[in-house]
Amino acid sequence: MEAILYNIKGEKAGTVNLPENIFGLPWNADLVHQVVIGMQANARQGSAHAKTRGEVRGGGKKPWQQKGTGRARHGSSRSPIWKGGGVTHGPRKDKIYAKKINQKMRQKALLVSLSRKFKDGEILFVDSLELQEPKAKQARAVLAGLSKVFGALSAKKKNVALITLPRAHAATQKSFGNFGNVEVCEVRNLNPVSILGAKYLVMTNPQESLEILRKKQVIKQ
Repeated sequence: MEAILYNIKGEKAGTVNLPENIFGLPWNADLVHQVVIGMQANARQGSAHAKTRGEVRGGGKKPWQQKGTGRARHGSSRSPIWKGGGVTHGPRKDKIYAKKINQKMRQKALLVSLSRKFKDGEILFVDSLELQEPKAKQARAVLAGLSKVFGALSAKKKNVALITLPRAHAATQKSFGNFGNVEVCEVRNLNPVSILGAKYLVMTNPQESLEILRKKQVIKQ
């Protein structure tokens, strides 16, 4: 498998050979859905917490006597039907949302997602992308060059592109930090959620990036 290699100006700079076991796998919607749902569940903090009638403050004294007042019987002013009372069936922070995801499933879903992106023509391979200093002006120029291949990247307000680097590069990451529709991450942190969450995937330094993906690959095709 071959793909066109571009530079940051959007000009052709050669070709890159792609392994079939990473970019040529068939789509598996059930597997990807299971892994994505599991990862999203594991990311939930579960911080929402509603107090029950036993946890809210006050309500120790019976509001009025049981009989003789003509009013309904009540034992506590912190009943769920009272203002300031507890909440019935509300969210609880002790609920566990975590789901187990097998390592082979996670890896397979990652490769399947990359294959789907490549098949749909939504992966752009760039020979090098390392800005010397953190400047948004330089990052905007890079996006303008890549727009020659992908179209106007600034037309979409969110999740338009995910740029991957073989290793962390502070100046490059800071340069794209002011763009809400572009995200920069390391190749080793790629996952199905980040890949499918962005319209386009820009992979820089393909040879080095592919080597990292091969090392992460733990399953046999």
